[in-house]
Amino acid sequence: MIQEIVRIFEKASRNFLQEQSTFILSGVSERSLCGELMKYLAREISETNFSKYHVDVEHNRNEGGKLKTIKNGKEIVIPITCDIIVHSRGENIKQDNLIAIEMKKSTNNKVEKDKDRERLIALTKDSFDNLWSYDGKTFPQHVCRYQLGVYYEINFIARHVVIEYYMKGELQKNYIVGF
Repeated sequence: MIQEIVRIFEKASRNFLQEQSTFILSGVSERSLCGELMKYLAREISETNFSKYHVDVEHNRNEGGKLKTIKNGKEIVIPITCDIIVHSRGENIKQDNLIAIEMKKSTNNKVEKDKDRERLIALTKDSFDNLWSYDGKTFPQHVCRYQLGVYYEINFIARHVVIEYYMKGELQKNYIVGF
C-alpha cells in the first residue's frame, strides 16, 4: 500500500512542477501553491483504489467536528492544521489517514520548518504512548497513523523542491527535484 501512496504523490508532484512552474515562480502564497498541488493529488487519487479518499487543504477537524490534535515530542497536546491531507474524513475507520503534506518556501525560518517536520513525525506515528485500542469503531484521541508524511520545501531561486518522506514517526527518505 505505501508504495502506491508514494507513487501517487510523486506523480502528482511531478505534474504540478512541470505544468505550474510559471505559477510557482510568480511568488504566490504558500496557500495558493497548496491549492494547486491539491488539485493534482485529487486527480491522481481519483484513478486509484483510494478514490473514495478526499484531498483537503488546511483541514483541522476530526470525527464529530472536534479539532484535530497531536502530541508533540514533549507529550504536549497541540491542535494541528496540515497544509494538505488525504483522508477518508472519518469514513474509513480502519485507515482514515493516508498522506499529510507540509509545504514551506525555502525563505521561511528554520524554526517554522522544524515545526512542520515535528508535526509530520507525530502524524505518521502508529500511536501515542504505544497505546491505540483499535476496536473498529473508535478513532484514537489524537491524530496519527498517516501512512506518509511529506515535507515539501520550494526553493524559487534554485528552482528545486526538497522532499522528505516520513513514515512510522521517522524520516525515511529525502531528495531534491528540479523544476
